[in-house]
Amino acid sequence: MGGDMSSKLSSKLPDGVRDAALTKRPRPTWASRCSTDGNGVPEGHSLHRLARDQQELVGQPAQAISPQGRFTTGAAELDGRCLHSVEAYGKHLRHHYEGGRNLHVHLGMQGKWLRLRPAGPARPQVRLRLGAAATVAWDLIAPTRCEMLDDLQWAELVGRLGPDPLRPDADRDEVWRNIQSYGGPVGAALLDQSVVAGIGNVLRAETLFLAGIHPARPAAGLTSSEFDRWWDVARRVMQRAVEDGRILTADLDDDTRAKVAENEARMVYRQDLCRSCGAAVDASVIGGRDAFACPNCQPAARAGVS
Repeated sequence: MGGDMSSKLSSKLPDGVRDAALTKRPRPTWASRCSTDGNGVPEGHSLHRLARDQQELVGQPAQAISPQGRFTTGAAELDGRCLHSVEAYGKHLRHHYEGGRNLHVHLGMQGKWLRLRPAGPARPQVRLRLGAAATVAWDLIAPTRCEMLDDLQWAELVGRLGPDPLRPDADRDEVWRNIQSYGGPVGAALLDQSVVAGIGNVLRAETLFLAGIHPARPAAGLTSSEFDRWWDVARRVMQRAVEDGRILTADLDDDTRAKVAENEARMVYRQDLCRSCGAAVDASVIGGRDAFACPNCQPAARAGVS
C-alpha cells in the first residue's frame, strides 16, 4: 500500500488522532491540538470523536498487522474479520468484529492513533495497523491497553464503569445515586470512572464552574437541582467537544472558536483569573489532581471550605 499525496487533509481530528499527510514517507501533520485531562489522558469526548471517525472501517474485512510485533496474535485474529461497529464508553474504545470478538483500546497517557490516507509503510513503533482496502490506514501507537476481549469480558469491563454522559443509554439517575453515596468531595467523585465515565480534569473544572458548584463540596451534599444542572452542562460541553475536537467553554462566535487557543477559551482550568468575573482562580488538589475554582462564581462558603 503506497502512493503520494499532493495536498494535506485539513479536517480536524480528535485528541489522540492525527491525520497523516504522505509524500514518499508517511509524515503526519498535527492537524488538531491535543486536548487531554491535564495528565496526558484523552477525555471521553475524544474517544467518541475517534469512534465516529473510525466508522469508515465498519462493514469491511479488516486488514490488520502489528509492525512492532507486540500484538501479532491479536492482529492475526482480526485480519479478515468484518468489523461490525466502533463505539466509545468513557475513555475506552471498542471495535466489535464478527464472531463476538472485540478489540479494546485504552490510550492512556502516551497512546494515539494516526490516520494515513493513502496508506504508506508503517512505522516500526506501530502496535496495530488497521486498514480498509488500500485507501486508508489507522495506526495505533503506545496505548496503555490493546487487547482482544469476548463479549462477556467487554460487558464486565463496562460494568465496572459509571454511565457515560455521551451515550444515548446513559442513566443519569445512576450517576445521581453514585454521587449521593460518594464519601468525598464532588471534584473527586467526577474523576472516579466508576461514578461517571469519561470525565477528566479539564471537564471536571469547566463543567463544575459552569454549573456553579465548587469542587470541594461534599458529593453527598449536592441537591438534585444542582446535579441536574451539572449533568445538563456536562452533556452539552462534551457533545460540543466531540464536534470541536477540544474542550472550549468560553462563549465564542464560530469564527473565533475555530482559531482560538484552548487555554484562551477556558473559564477556570489553569487560568490565573476567572474569565467570567475576573477574580483570581483558586487552585487546590482534589482527588489527587489539581483543581480550579472561582471564589465568586463557585463560592467556597457553600463548599464548607475555610
